[in-house]
Amino acid sequence: MLEAQAHLQLKTLLRQGASDWPHHLTLSRLVGRSLRRRDSTLIHLAPCSHERWWLGLLVPLCLGSREIALVVNAKQRRHLQQVELPKLHALGFRLPCWEGPQPPGDQTLWLMNTAELVEAYRNNSLGQRQLLLPQADQLTRRLRRDMAIRIQSTDWEQLRRAHPEADQALQQIHDRLTRRLFGQASRVDAQMRLDGGDPQALRDLLRVIGHCPEPWGALLKADPRQWASWAELDHSLLQWTWHLEPLEPLPLLPGLLNDRPALLLNSIGDTNRLQSELEEAGFHADVSASLKEPDLEEPLPLYAPRRQPLPNTEVFATHLLEQSRRLILGRAGLTMLLLDDRDLRRRLTSALAGEFGSRVMEESTAPDVNGVISARWSWWLQHQDRLPELDQLIIGLLPIASLECPLTSARVEVMKQQGRDWFRTLLLPEALSLLPAAMAPLRRSGGRLAVLDGRIRGRGWGEQVLQRLEPWVPLQRLLPD
Repeated sequence: MLEAQAHLQLKTLLRQGASDWPHHLTLSRLVGRSLRRRDSTLIHLAPCSHERWWLGLLVPLCLGSREIALVVNAKQRRHLQQVELPKLHALGFRLPCWEGPQPPGDQTLWLMNTAELVEAYRNNSLGQRQLLLPQADQLTRRLRRDMAIRIQSTDWEQLRRAHPEADQALQQIHDRLTRRLFGQASRVDAQMRLDGGDPQALRDLLRVIGHCPEPWGALLKADPRQWASWAELDHSLLQWTWHLEPLEPLPLLPGLLNDRPALLLNSIGDTNRLQSELEEAGFHADVSASLKEPDLEEPLPLYAPRRQPLPNTEVFATHLLEQSRRLILGRAGLTMLLLDDRDLRRRLTSALAGEFGSRVMEESTAPDVNGVISARWSWWLQHQDRLPELDQLIIGLLPIASLECPLTSARVEVMKQQGRDWFRTLLLPEALSLLPAAMAPLRRSGGRLAVLDGRIRGRGWGEQVLQRLEPWVPLQRLLPD
């Protein structure tokens, strides 16, 4: 059997010191079994494993059928081409990889990104190839980004040139939208929801005038009920860009995950939310497995005082500064401070830099030994493997998505229309899903966690946050080192 062959080959390589990741043999057997049986498999990996799993994934591919589409992002593609494939070559393995919009003619591994996956799906080029999706937890976000539609000023001009008979009508709609957007903008960097009568009038006009250049054809195909629509304003030029993104991209690609076998790796640490999302898209795993790492079971020292102000109070910014200052004092290692509110983050960074000097930076991958980095949650999750060992993590704000984000507000509005609890069904689970991967480097280093968001103690759902952070031990007060 393929899994037995992969197991024996990999066991030999591991004896030669090919890798120190503890789950290679288990992963190779699971991958080999999925390839041999062509079933649907979901494998949960420990968060923040720095993608040490490549060898256990690739060895079965070298030995078995390669009628597979491997979907990776740009960083993974570079790592595969520059590190993993040369390593396999040195170990005596060959893994041909085909790249391009057209499918390979033989059993060669088809390497693609999510944009190419969508194109191949729409062109019916995938056939019955088995999909292999590392970081399946990122699939929805990446599909949403790659299926997005962007309409700029140059696109309006191109449309008017293509249909001069509708030039005046198009100009009137554009002018009305421009006046409304800039007139209602509350700040310079505002993102304004774009729906209502004028966008619908534009769609009606486009259907009348006939064939339109892209991206207008894509706009006509996008059902407003299933897409978020907003404008990004440029006050310096008095221009705006129209953004459209699907609320839930997988339902717009029916059959992508259930008309063919699929092997998915989830490395974010959250299982329930991903499984629910995949089941709604029609994916039902024939095999589901979880590979844990013992060092992620160590309890975190958690500082989360019971009486802290809520983020919407006037004193919260002062509280955040005072507590952050106390937490940073005396720490000899790297401190990461997480909050997504841009204005609050920059004010806090500036105030801390005034006291601690150049060791305080915003979203930098080259900190001092005792540096302090303030960052968004998404930045930390993306760059944590490029940073030194973490001594302390301070959560200024829990990663609850803001309703000021047009995409979030559109998704919430749909759930309200359905009568669903949008906070506990959408925003809270998405926030909780980020915690395991964000905490993983801290657990490995044995550092300290501090949560300064008063909602963790002051809201009923805060108990779910504490449960997701387990295991932890409470720090009742801060002591000098």
